[in-house]
Amino acid sequence: MTKRDLLGLIGKSAGATAMYMAMSTFGQAAASPFKGPVKLDGDPKGASVVILGAGVAGMVAALELSRAGYKVQVLEFNDRIGGRSWTLKGGDTYTELGGATQVCQFSPGNYINPGPWRIPFNHYGLMHYCHELGVQLETFQQLNYNAYLHSTQAFGGKPQRYRHIQADYYGHVSELLAKAVRKSALDDVLTREDGELLLESLRGWGALDKDMRYVKGPASSGRRGWEKNPGGGLTAEPIPSEPLSTETVLRSRLWRSIGGNLTYDHQQAMFQPVGGMEQVAKGFERAAGHLVRLNSKVTKIQQGEKGVTVDYLDTKSGQKLTATADWCVCTIPLSILSQIPMNVGADLDAAIHAVPYLPGLKVGIEFKRRFWEQDEQIYGGITSTDLPIAQISYPSYGYGSKGPGTLLAAYSNGAFAYEFTSLPPAERVQRALEWGAQIHPQYKDEFANGIAVGWHRVPWTQGCFGIWTEQSRAEHYKNLCQLDGRIVLAGEHASYVGGWQEGGITSALDAIGRLHQRALAG
Repeated sequence: MTKRDLLGLIGKSAGATAMYMAMSTFGQAAASPFKGPVKLDGDPKGASVVILGAGVAGMVAALELSRAGYKVQVLEFNDRIGGRSWTLKGGDTYTELGGATQVCQFSPGNYINPGPWRIPFNHYGLMHYCHELGVQLETFQQLNYNAYLHSTQAFGGKPQRYRHIQADYYGHVSELLAKAVRKSALDDVLTREDGELLLESLRGWGALDKDMRYVKGPASSGRRGWEKNPGGGLTAEPIPSEPLSTETVLRSRLWRSIGGNLTYDHQQAMFQPVGGMEQVAKGFERAAGHLVRLNSKVTKIQQGEKGVTVDYLDTKSGQKLTATADWCVCTIPLSILSQIPMNVGADLDAAIHAVPYLPGLKVGIEFKRRFWEQDEQIYGGITSTDLPIAQISYPSYGYGSKGPGTLLAAYSNGAFAYEFTSLPPAERVQRALEWGAQIHPQYKDEFANGIAVGWHRVPWTQGCFGIWTEQSRAEHYKNLCQLDGRIVLAGEHASYVGGWQEGGITSALDAIGRLHQRALAG
C-alpha cells in the first residue's frame, strides 16, 4: 500500500482531521520554518514590482519589498485588504457567485471568520507580524472537555461529553494494555523493568485503580467527572460516575474525533485576533495599505524581456487600466489564476492548472442568548458530529455576556459543502439550524439570524484552499514555485503549510528572496 492509498483510506474512515494528522507523520504538514523576516540586502536601484493580490502573502511581499527600496504597487480585486483573512460582522454585505447577496445582522461585538479562524503558536511568521503590526491576540479554545462528540449512529443520536469518551477510551485501552503486560505478552519488546514503568504510567494515563482496572470510582470520576460533584457541608460527599463499557466506547466510533486534537497544529489552546481575523488584514493595512489599489480585477498578465504588464479592470467605474513593473509577484489563488491569460512557460502553466481547490462551507448563526454557556457550561471549544455541519465552534470571547451570542454553526468540506452551497443562503442557514438542533435543542427557540459562506462561490477564490496530492507535488510543486522570467508565484498554494496563513507568509518570503537575488544579478 502506498502512502497515498493509506492517506485516502484514513480520510474515508476517520475524517479530515485524522488524515491531516497522518500527513504530519509523513512530513507533509509541519511547523513553520520561519526564523525572521527575509533580509533583502543590496540596492535594487529603483526596481519596481507589481504584486497581484492583497492577502497576507501579497501584503508581506509588499511590506518587505518596499522596506528594501523597491517601488511597489499592489492590485487587489476586493474593496478591502486581507483576502481570506476576513471577518463578517453586523452591517457587512457579501455577494457570492450567482448574485445572492447576504447582509450580516449580528449584534455589535459578534462575528464569524469565514476563512482562517485560529492561529497555532508554531506559526511563527504570522505570530511575528501580529506582534510587529500591533494585532492584539487572545486565546482560542480548540479543545473543551465539556463540549460534545456526536454521531447519529451511536447512543440513539444523543451527544456525549468529550470528557466521557476520551476518559473511557484512554481508561479501557490502558487496562487492556496493563493486562497484556501482566500476562507477559509484551516480553519480546519490554524488559521486566520497562514493563513495571509502563504499568506505572498506564495507571496515571488511564486513571486506573490500585488493581489496574478502569472501573467506577474516584480515579475514573476524577477524570471523566462525577455523578454528584464534591461539595461542602453535610452533602459534600461525591458520587462516582459510571464509565461506559469498552464495547460501547469502541462501537460508538466517537474516538475518531480525539486524534484531531493531538496534531502539532491543533493545540488545546491556540490564538485568535481580538475582534476577528480581519484584524490581521488591518495590521498590514496600517503598515502598507498606501501601496494597494482596491477594486482592481486582473484580466491579463504579460511579461517581456524588460518588464511585466498587467491589464486590469476598475470594478467600480468599469475603466480598463494597465500597470507596468520590472517584476511581478502573483498571489492570486490558482483557481482564479488558471482563468487569466498569462505568458509563462509550459511547466508553470501546467502546475497552475494541476491544483484543485477544496470546497468548504461555514455557517454563522446568532442566537438570542449564549445558551451553550448558561444551560450546558460550554465555554469555547468545538463539538464534532457526523451530521453535514461537521463542527460547531463556540466563541472564545465574551464569556458570560448577556444578550445575543454567535456560533460557527457549520464548518464542512468535500461533497457536503457542494451540496450545502447548491442551496440558497437562507436555506443553508435553515439546514444548519435543523441539524444543530439534534445536538442543542435550544437552537430553534433561540435563533436570531444567520449567514452562510460557500467557498467555491466566493468570487475571488472559487474554493477554500489548494489541494496537493503526493503525486502532484512531486510533478508540479517545484515548477509552481520557480521564477518564470520576471514572474514568481506565492501563497498558501505554494507551500507545505496549505490552508493556513502561515503558508502564504513563508511562501511570500521565499519568493521575494529569490526575486531580489535575480533583480540584483540583472
